[in-house]
Amino acid sequence: MAKGRKRKAAPGDVATNRQAAFRYNLLERVEAGLVLTGTEVKSLRDGNVQLKDAYAVVRDGEVWLLGLYIAPYAAASRDNHDPERPRKLLLHRGEIERLLGRSQERGLTIVPTRIYFSGPRSRAKVEIALARGKDLYDKRESIRKRDTARDIERELHG
Repeated sequence: MAKGRKRKAAPGDVATNRQAAFRYNLLERVEAGLVLTGTEVKSLRDGNVQLKDAYAVVRDGEVWLLGLYIAPYAAASRDNHDPERPRKLLLHRGEIERLLGRSQERGLTIVPTRIYFSGPRSRAKVEIALARGKDLYDKRESIRKRDTARDIERELHG
């Protein structure tokens, strides 16, 4: 990969959280639906979303996504949404209970890893992961592995 070029998201992805894999060890992934307003969906389709600082919490038996930034939709002047409002995630009761039990373990958190549109009716989905924070030496190890893989790739391709 050329220096300075951003890595592309998978086909169909609106946004990916590449920082999540660097900051956390991702243990378990779950697909969830997103409750959005019309202007949020249009802004998502334009790719105006940032996942970097987002996280999920379980409150009163519901899962909420906090810190997700969806930019205001330019064509909707006064009827726009709040870019950082909490957004409800749609999960089955059993999945919520499992996430609640696991997230209360010491050091575990719930982070979104990607947002995409899915299915024939094109519903907005978010992939969330149960994650454990990495220590500094783990991050250094990730950097070292990435640099080694880059050097090998560079040697192979000339």
